[in-house]
Amino acid sequence: MKRIKISIYPAFFAFVLFLYASWPCAADILEGRVVGVHDGDTVTLLVAGRQQVKIRLAQIDAPESNQAFGQRSRQSLSDMVFNKTIRVEKETIDKYGRTVGTIFVDGLDANREQIKRGMAWTYRKYLHDPSLSQVEEKARLAKAGLWSDPNPMPPWAYRHGGKNGSVPNQVALKAEPTSTPVNSSCGSKRYCREMVSCEEAKLYLTQCGLSRLDKDGDEVPCESLCGHGK
Repeated sequence: MKRIKISIYPAFFAFVLFLYASWPCAADILEGRVVGVHDGDTVTLLVAGRQQVKIRLAQIDAPESNQAFGQRSRQSLSDMVFNKTIRVEKETIDKYGRTVGTIFVDGLDANREQIKRGMAWTYRKYLHDPSLSQVEEKARLAKAGLWSDPNPMPPWAYRHGGKNGSVPNQVALKAEPTSTPVNSSCGSKRYCREMVSCEEAKLYLTQCGLSRLDKDGDEVPCESLCGHGK
């Protein structure tokens, strides 16, 4: 009997420690009322003390406001969260000072719902929940939201030189970009020194998945050719 107690107690203690470590800390949770919806992935939260906090929805990237489905994406998010009390599970603070996290309203994961409705893309570069890719695939097959467009453009491509063009669907469906091109139409180039223009570098980044061209993660490749992003 004593031998059983000795073996159970350490296991139970380890289990409690695991739960404690995995449970979100109070400092990582924000609660408040949404007082502004800027686009399909950014809101302003009014928290205790009348402080306003800008929230960027994690793992998703909604169409830009002047891009196709940009306004519909904003309206979709607004319908879910505007003037409602929400909970934000914080992940980080981005370089613009925004709190990046997942929004929950009435038990609904708003980040996931935006993808489900076809109102946002999974943000390839920051995606860490693979199940969101499955949600996006279902939305695409159902031609929900932006997927009703025969050739939708990823917002990250639109922001960096793609405003006057389009990006083939196979780009949208790729998983997290790898260090080597996966598009059969891509050449064998791998480094910035091999690029002859900014346009070519952008093509290799957005269409070929050559993520090594964007070393600082600002979505601008080969800054010796393209300069610095905003």
